[in-house]
Amino acid sequence: MTRTEVVMGTRITIEVSAPEEVLARSFAWFHEVESCCSRFDPASELMRLAPGDAKPATPMLFEAVRFALMVAEESGGAFDPTVGHRMAARGFNREHRTGTVADSPDADDDVSYHDVDLDAAMHTIRLRRPLTLDLGAVAKGLAVDAAARELQPFGDFAIDAGGDLYLGGCNPHGEPWAIGIRHPRMDGELIARLRVSNQAVCTSGDYERGRHILNPRAGGVAGSVASATVVASGAMLADALATAAFVMGPDEGVSFLTRMGVEGLIVTPELECFETRGLRHA
Repeated sequence: MTRTEVVMGTRITIEVSAPEEVLARSFAWFHEVESCCSRFDPASELMRLAPGDAKPATPMLFEAVRFALMVAEESGGAFDPTVGHRMAARGFNREHRTGTVADSPDADDDVSYHDVDLDAAMHTIRLRRPLTLDLGAVAKGLAVDAAARELQPFGDFAIDAGGDLYLGGCNPHGEPWAIGIRHPRMDGELIARLRVSNQAVCTSGDYERGRHILNPRAGGVAGSVASATVVASGAMLADALATAAFVMGPDEGVSFLTRMGVEGLIVTPELECFETRGLRHA
């Protein structure tokens, strides 16, 4: 059974042999994460955060922000969820369902992940300064991972969230899923092929919506990489690390992915390919 819905600004397709109610629960996670973590909806829990006192957070938002800050720390700021106001300033501020412009509070250009405090015991989030969190490289992966947990008992399944993938078990032929990595310069062509099972594959690219990837450490748009693909145990991890590696560039990016214990492929604008040692056996 295959079902597709448009959620979180992209097409979500799930392929699985499972009851309809299981599919419904799986798609419900995408709607729930969007309503919680979207910076385009002023009513979302994320956008109700304001500088000042610590605010209680639901487990979903707290985990998304906690994970984003962890990746920011590990990447030395190459990944930084506080770039929301800079994204909005570049025109990435329209709600996908209505087209309305989402307001973004003013923020200083030097805000960073250091301006966000979490209290794990109290489950609170505090913004030290005016800023807008952008969880775009975390939220979709969080929803994919939640949907994958719903589908896990059924063994073989595929989730495609606008190119962010989770492949459970085997394909209909009983083999690991065959995955093609998009060529960053030739439409309809692939630059690499992989076989994966029970893993996520996520790519950040400088094509389509990927042109909004910013370099939080240097300012401006990241430009030394055409695409970065990560294979990891979960989509939230793969998506965030692909974004960080895209900003870092090929040498630092491959070293970072290796240190984080995942596999990846980084392609430069000149189409040079840099990959981790274990990618082909991921």
